Amino acid sequence: MPLLMLKDLPRYECLLEAARDYPDLDPSATEVFLHLLRAGDEVFRVVESNLARHDISQGRFGVLMALWGNERRGAGQPPLSPASLAERTGVTRATMTGLIDTLVRDGLVRREADPADRRMVTIRPTARAEELLARILPGHFQRMATLMRPLGETERGLLVGLLQKIVAQASVLSPEPAGDEMPMEAAAGRG
Repeated sequence: MPLLMLKDLPRYECLLEAARDYPDLDPSATEVFLHLLRAGDEVFRVVESNLARHDISQGRFGVLMALWGNERRGAGQPPLSPASLAERTGVTRATMTGLIDTLVRDGLVRREADPADRRMVTIRPTARAEELLARILPGHFQRMATLMRPLGETERGLLVGLLQKIVAQASVLSPEPAGDEMPMEAAAGRG
């Protein structure tokens, strides 16, 4: 779901004019902010259209990617619990339960009792999930590379540094709530 919902951004002159009525409006900061949201919406749209072709949502893909990443870290990595998956993907535990239920129903993950603590459950990807990711990921990674193609290596590094500054400032303005209060749109999520 887009955050900005504006195809045509206001011209800088309009922002200057609005700043006369709203002295706290910083035209250049607002311009950058609107362009950042617009770029995020466009990137989200590109990714979502690719995932839709594989009949999977951003949220379910995020869970599979978290599991894939955990598996890629190598042997000895403990399997992920629903709570740790919720934390990694930036959704509430209740939302994660729904995502896992759907993934179990579709045969993409399985719940396993933790051998050390039978009250705990871990989530494991199935062979079907691995096959699905093997179909999705080449095109997914290709789309990422194509989206970033207009930027040279130096520009990419600069952009990463700038985005990290914005993320750090966002956490100062609105620290992440703990546990079940985590917003669904946080981190990798947006659904």
